[in-house]
Amino acid sequence: MSFNHQKYRPFQFAPKMTERFWPDKTIEKAPIWVSVDLRDGNQALIDPMTIEQKVRFFKLLVDCGFKEIEIGFPSASQIEYDFTRRLIEDNLIPDDVTVQVLTQAREHLINRTFESLKGVKKAIVHLYNSTSRVQREKVYQKSREEIKELAVFGAKLLNQQAELFPDSEWIFEYSPESFSQTEPDYAVEVCEAVCQVWNPKKRKIILNLPNTVECATANIYADQVEYFCRNLTCREDVIISVHTHNDRGCAVAASELAVLAGADRAEGTLLGNGERTGNMDIMVMAMNLYSQGVNPGLDFSNMSEIVNVVSECNNLPVSPRHPYIGELVFTAFSGSHQDAIKKSLEFEDEDKKNGIWDIAYLPLDPQDIGRTYQDVVRINSQSGKGGIAYILSRDYGLQVPRWLQVDLAQKVQKESEKTQKELSSQTVLEVFNKAYIERGRFTLHDYQISRKDRADSVSVVLKDRTKSENNELKIDGEAIGVMAAFINALEKQFAVKIAVTNYSQHALTQATDAQAVAYVQLTIENQLFTGIAYSHDTVSAMLRAALTAFCRAERF
Repeated sequence: MSFNHQKYRPFQFAPKMTERFWPDKTIEKAPIWVSVDLRDGNQALIDPMTIEQKVRFFKLLVDCGFKEIEIGFPSASQIEYDFTRRLIEDNLIPDDVTVQVLTQAREHLINRTFESLKGVKKAIVHLYNSTSRVQREKVYQKSREEIKELAVFGAKLLNQQAELFPDSEWIFEYSPESFSQTEPDYAVEVCEAVCQVWNPKKRKIILNLPNTVECATANIYADQVEYFCRNLTCREDVIISVHTHNDRGCAVAASELAVLAGADRAEGTLLGNGERTGNMDIMVMAMNLYSQGVNPGLDFSNMSEIVNVVSECNNLPVSPRHPYIGELVFTAFSGSHQDAIKKSLEFEDEDKKNGIWDIAYLPLDPQDIGRTYQDVVRINSQSGKGGIAYILSRDYGLQVPRWLQVDLAQKVQKESEKTQKELSSQTVLEVFNKAYIERGRFTLHDYQISRKDRADSVSVVLKDRTKSENNELKIDGEAIGVMAAFINALEKQFAVKIAVTNYSQHALTQATDAQAVAYVQLTIENQLFTGIAYSHDTVSAMLRAALTAFCRAERF
């Protein structure tokens, strides 16, 4: 069998921990964010970005509020080198932003890296070499001691190069690449050796712990990070950073749990672009914090424009279900979801008065990221009465009464099933009008109302649309109430028993000349018929709606 789980072993590098503290913590402040879109994200693109695209992307990251941005691997290619020079020579780096560059622990690459940064005010030089068992044994064929010596060698070269450029402020970062597949004690050992060279009491140092290939659950990665923090002797003098990948689909969760476990800093990309299944999506993690009332320190209020720039520069599509960002994220097709959203939006309580967001099925207010409530409810064959009522209310001011919503939902569902596609708001209105508003055989031409004692007398002139001549029909009725008198007139004229089953009416606007809409449901010969009508006069609206319902009975 080619699909054989027995060829795989359970994860081998989980630290042995008798107690752990991260499960009892909550994230109360955002980590230091680092965008690696221009390096890690760029190297994963089918067509890497041009310098102009990278400049555009860099400016976007600055506008979003990033203070640390990894701009590339300048020793790896000429375009990366030229982009680094472009930012420095054109003075495109704001004073409060620190650029970061990556280099392997190799002498000619380190020298080239510092050369590319000549004249920079402040920069992070990110050194790495792989420490994982599989790479030590099968790629480099070196011992643990030899791999550690390689890291120390690179650290010493950074010290030497930094001394050649004393006018720049240098911050050093070291990554034991594939940290998550490295024996926990050995990862600590290598990083301790690097710190002894750099002396974190004299220089700002970042230790980055990459989940280069996600091979275990997020809680194991959190254990690895907590173990590292608790066993590193110089923990208080360094910044612990994490860099997670998404091979198991848990990059955001792994970074969140790593922050609980002690990480101060998180590297990732916008929309999660990166090698294989991608990097940690900073937009998602930041918005996760935002939705819990934690200031993310980044501004994603204009989410649509940000997504446009990212997708254009990366030339990659965005899933319609991408968290917070996708076209369908703030959309409900399910009838029960639509009904819950509608009721929650209309519900008045202290939370709403105090500006607290508490809406069923919507953990985030769409307006916070530049979306609108018009995105929330959309109609297809799965939609229910609440969503359809919401659409008609939102777009046309129609407050469809509950007794009518079920029948309307069935008609809309049939239309969606017939077309086999989503229905626009206009199409929903057309279904509504055709079902309840289109005129039947008779129209209301004129009426007069008089009152004697408690009874109302109604004299109505109807026009019969089936006749070209002598098409007027006068009917008279009497009862307590105008509607009842009109029904009495219909009963006498057409020898039929009619009962008013449901009635509702409201204004479409709040102006003094507001147009009224009336909803009337009649029972005629044990069948229900509904009519709806508009008028600036409430009585006219009521009588026309009743007449429309009456005309829907087939015999009339």
